[in-house]
Amino acid sequence: MPHILESPPLGDLGGCKIMNLQQVIASIRNVPDFPKPGILFKDISTALKDAEVLHFIADELYDYYKDKGITKVVGVESRGFVLGSILAYKLGAGFVLLRKPGKLPSETFRYEYDLEYGSDALEIHKDAIDENDVVLLHDDLLATGGSAGAALKLIDMFHPKEVLVSFMIELEFLNGRPKLQGAKDIHALIKF
Repeated sequence: MPHILESPPLGDLGGCKIMNLQQVIASIRNVPDFPKPGILFKDISTALKDAEVLHFIADELYDYYKDKGITKVVGVESRGFVLGSILAYKLGAGFVLLRKPGKLPSETFRYEYDLEYGSDALEIHKDAIDENDVVLLHDDLLATGGSAGAALKLIDMFHPKEVLVSFMIELEFLNGRPKLQGAKDIHALIKF
């Protein structure tokens, strides 16, 4: 008796889910009134905990940057560390920590900035980037551009060859891109 092969269900190939951006978007949790009333927080932890979603996001971002000559990836504390370090590994680049004040042990540059729900500061080691570097700045989300703009100002102190900026999510209605002047390229995987 011949064996009849049945087609796998849509979205499944032999037990392997076919991932797409809509599934990534669906995996992001919305948390109302966090960290203060009126803010709808996009919680990426629910996306990152799913191995298939994480793999898809990392591959999509890598595919976008793989031919851009990146030598250093700068991750913004703390959610920018997750995908930023994965991108650095996949791109064969170094990884630089951009941290909250008082977290780095050596001499730092510091930049203070306002964000949508308060103010903060970022620091970077003074020996983190060279003039010959092509830098990819990565953070999880672009909202008003406060933290990303501050990060870009810190990176500009090193006068690298080029700076590209990457986000997993961009909240377009908050118009954060104008604060990122000087970046050669600004890319967001998902836009709301």
